[in-house]
Amino acid sequence: MTAAVREGSRLPPAVWDALLPTLLLLNVITTRAPHELPVATALTAALALPLLWRRRAPFTVFGAVAVAAFVQWLTDVQLPADIALLVALHTVAANAGRRGTLVAGAVVETGVLLACLRWTTEGAFLTPFVAATAMTVATAVLGVNVRTTRAYLAALEERAARLQQEQEQQARLAAAEERTRITREMHDIVTHNLSVMVALTDAAVYAQHRSPDKATAAMLQISETGRQALTDMRRSLGVLRTDEPDAQRHPLPGIAQLETLADQMCAAGLPTRLHVHGGHTHIPATAQLTVYRLVQEALTNTLKHTPAGTRASVRIQCSTGTVTVDVTDSGPRPPRPAAATPSGHGIPGMRERSAAYGGTLRAGPLPGGGWGVHTRLLLDNGAAASA
Repeated sequence: MTAAVREGSRLPPAVWDALLPTLLLLNVITTRAPHELPVATALTAALALPLLWRRRAPFTVFGAVAVAAFVQWLTDVQLPADIALLVALHTVAANAGRRGTLVAGAVVETGVLLACLRWTTEGAFLTPFVAATAMTVATAVLGVNVRTTRAYLAALEERAARLQQEQEQQARLAAAEERTRITREMHDIVTHNLSVMVALTDAAVYAQHRSPDKATAAMLQISETGRQALTDMRRSLGVLRTDEPDAQRHPLPGIAQLETLADQMCAAGLPTRLHVHGGHTHIPATAQLTVYRLVQEALTNTLKHTPAGTRASVRIQCSTGTVTVDVTDSGPRPPRPAAATPSGHGIPGMRERSAAYGGTLRAGPLPGGGWGVHTRLLLDNGAAASA
């Protein structure tokens, strides 16, 4: 039986709308006397047939049924088809607002009063009137509940669609941020390591006849720099696991690795002094990576854009809530044409890294000559969580 009910619920709404008029017409045809049949059939049809269109035009159908019920009252004919008035009221309540429901309910209640005045026996007015009024109120309340439930489900569907759209937008933003992060990391890794490798290669070529030992050391340094670059690239692309040997040999760069970076720059021909003030063990790994990349990019720019003999200085000041980074050099920068515009990811990438920790990066010529890069990272900044 449950399966039959489930199958019946799948019937189109038009079939359900046609079911009640059909039953009412069959009832009047089978129960009325022959001399009453024409009038009863006509009135039943006038009451029931408009229900076929009740979903498309609730108010119009209700008006037609109400007029037919008034004609029935005038002709003094009682019919089971009066239930059509309640069905029409339910449809109005389920599809109209509060005002429309009240107007339709008042019309039906007027009909209830007229019907009880005419067709109840003397002294038995109150009981049928109260029963019919209760049916009218219950029908209207059920219709209002249907409308409320429908609106609630529509709101839930709209909210679900909006949440899905927001999730898709967040996914696209996350993908864009991840692409930006990878692009920035790849730029810093490739630019720095290639610059160092080119400088070391030039030094090895220059020293291969005069000092073979220095040439050999430079070539070994080139090999180590290349392996470091490959490891960093794999880590940035998310393909390096923490349990791999390369990950153990080349840990995530941080403040502790700045000394190695300074030695690497010295080997490449840029004498670099490093000064780290304050303990850095409390600084998160992501913040330390940001400090390392900022220093790396600044020194790489110095190596690329300054003549031989330039010296660089790196000063890191660590405190409880901040890390200050200062990178200066003594070399002049080549003049840039007035119409030239900045290109690449160097300084813009440094600004993005600094902004992730609430810092504002300053990069430009120093009053006494040379070039300087300065920023201060806020370790307790909310943006650090997304860095």
